[in-house]
Amino acid sequence: MESQVTPPDSKSLLLRGVTSRRTIKDKATQIGVSIGGTMVFVALLLIFFYLLYVIKPVFDSATMTQVNTIDEISDKGTSLMVGSDEQNEVVYRVTQSGEVQFYNAASGKQVLDFTPNLPAGVTVVSSSRSMPDQQMFALGLSNGEALLFSIKFGVSYPNNVRTITPEVSYPAGEAPLVVSESGEPIEHIAFAYNPSKISILFQNSEKQFVLKRFEGEENMITEEVEWVAEEAKLTDTPNHISKALITPYQRQLMLMSDDKVFVYDIRYMDETSLFQVINLERANAHVTDIQLLSGASSIMVSYDSGDVEQYFQVASDKGRLYQRIRGFDNIPPVSSMTTEFFRKSFVVGSPDGTLTLLYTTSHRELLSESFKIGKTQAMGFNPRSDGLVVEADGKLHLFKVDNPHPEVSWSALWEKVWYEGYPEPKFVWQSTSGSDDFEAKLSLMPLAFGTMKAAFYAMLFAVPLAIAGAIYTAYFMSSKIRGVVKPTIEIMEALPTVILGFLAGLWLAPLFEENLPGIVILLILLPTSVLASAFGWSKLPRKWKNRLPETYQELMLIPVICFVGWFSFAISPTIEIAFFGGDMRSYITNDLGIPFDQRNAMVVGIAMGFAVIPTIFSIAEDAIFSVPRHLSNGSLALGATQWQTLTRVVLLTASPGIFSAVMMGLGRAVGETMIVLMATGNTAIMDWSIFEGMRTLAANIAVEMPESAIGSSHYRVLFLAAFVLFVFTFFFNTIAEVVRQRLRDKYSSL
Repeated sequence: MESQVTPPDSKSLLLRGVTSRRTIKDKATQIGVSIGGTMVFVALLLIFFYLLYVIKPVFDSATMTQVNTIDEISDKGTSLMVGSDEQNEVVYRVTQSGEVQFYNAASGKQVLDFTPNLPAGVTVVSSSRSMPDQQMFALGLSNGEALLFSIKFGVSYPNNVRTITPEVSYPAGEAPLVVSESGEPIEHIAFAYNPSKISILFQNSEKQFVLKRFEGEENMITEEVEWVAEEAKLTDTPNHISKALITPYQRQLMLMSDDKVFVYDIRYMDETSLFQVINLERANAHVTDIQLLSGASSIMVSYDSGDVEQYFQVASDKGRLYQRIRGFDNIPPVSSMTTEFFRKSFVVGSPDGTLTLLYTTSHRELLSESFKIGKTQAMGFNPRSDGLVVEADGKLHLFKVDNPHPEVSWSALWEKVWYEGYPEPKFVWQSTSGSDDFEAKLSLMPLAFGTMKAAFYAMLFAVPLAIAGAIYTAYFMSSKIRGVVKPTIEIMEALPTVILGFLAGLWLAPLFEENLPGIVILLILLPTSVLASAFGWSKLPRKWKNRLPETYQELMLIPVICFVGWFSFAISPTIEIAFFGGDMRSYITNDLGIPFDQRNAMVVGIAMGFAVIPTIFSIAEDAIFSVPRHLSNGSLALGATQWQTLTRVVLLTASPGIFSAVMMGLGRAVGETMIVLMATGNTAIMDWSIFEGMRTLAANIAVEMPESAIGSSHYRVLFLAAFVLFVFTFFFNTIAEVVRQRLRDKYSSL
């Protein structure tokens, strides 16, 4: 018997087609959402690894590579200084008798030999070099005169080929300067030079040190600089010295004798005086050399034991005196030392050929490597600090130095650092300055602190208002009013933060400053008046309550809030005159000793609070409103009051969403840029005072990134700040998700 198959009717075919299309759409949606989520995750990973890629070089170690050795150098005495041009193409050597030899760095051949043109019968008695960045030296002559010389390199491009031309110039003129009027030989010469002033120290035949100062005056007719001289004899000087230094600004003179340094104030010639003797004595160690660090604010002292110490001036009861700040030990014995032109790096050489590169402020040993060059005798960096010339065992050795970020270290970023000129170790962010010898201060602690401070005050203002508003709107407010209030607050989130920052900086901050008593009164009276109004409403007879429809009961607070606001500002001048002498800001600053900035944390907190409130309110209100009605109805049916039902059922069930709302608001506050940028003074300070400003990570990146040099330490540390901000937000979001999930698991059974 043949079986009969009933053909499907049109209705079943239609249902099957609809089901098939729905399945395809569901599958496509699932695939699309999966791809989108994966791409978001990939984008986050790419951002993460790109930040690491830019940041990594700041933590790389320095390297030093020997490029060439010049064997055949002229043997004309002991070297006074060595160095090279910016491109490391020409190497020079200056002897203590003033001869200068220039060599081609690649071939080792001599390209120029300079010999000073001295008067007949006159010899060089002493010599001295300037700070490295000036590349100058001076010769003291036997006839009481002195000559100043400067090493320069000219750059030309004949036939489109770069050519470096070395030369020796006379910055004070080719005519010698008459230092000793009596013609005594210039012993122990030391000098400092700038275009308008020259200071020269020498020792006369009576073993007395004399300071000669030449002031330059331009002749109006010939336009030539004429030098007017005056001199002063120093008192309280040591019997013999091994080294003399004059700071470039010609304010201080230092004489080294044995293991002591005598420091003199020479700012005014008629008031020269000894103001400090630095005792450098150490057990089982002797001083081998002293050098001025870049900027001439620090003295670097090296010992034959291998230790190097840094001294700079610190404010004390007796004025600004030199103090030992930090030391470098466990390095090989020091035979020579030199500093960089513009940074706080220096290198020391040892008798066994070991070169050790160090950085003072970050207190880092950047490099220590042994080379087969013999005992180092003289060293000098090139202007870019990417080349080092070392004279050892009668040869010149040229090294390529890769040390782009010596100032960045973990301690410099996250610990207190004692910077030159500061009274104590501090957290400081100061990335730029107008001075060439400025040292960048790149501590991220003030920025991280400012970020937390701004977020804290914003959340302190926003969380109570947003959560309380969400609870009332979702649980107590009538649906008609809720339909107006909720969209209105959510629309606030679309308001550009630059507008909020503009209003906060130009309108809100001056308003707060002018009405400080009123603001304080408003913060006290506003919540008090709202609670008092609610309590008074609850005590009214029912017949009075029925006159106002229940739908509009919330609107009764509008006139109360308006009146309290008007009253607070109206009474502010009276309170200020009665209790604060007419100026509350001066009272806070002068009497209480609390600094007050017009654009402060209070302004930022309120402005950022308005930006954060919509985010917290919207998510929290949805979470509370989404609590199933049967839970609250069951609680009420069992005899619980509305307040008991809210606190013990509704809020517990909605707690995962409320917590997520708070954490989302915190993430928004941490990453906020424009409000903080415009509503605060952008001062990188660490103080919780509500009357002072701050600088946040995001605002700092927005301000300084456009002006940072690509690849510089400043540029990479800004990326590190972005990475820290990225980690902050990732941390908060992760904590929020973990806590939310646990709260959800805990109260899911309700």
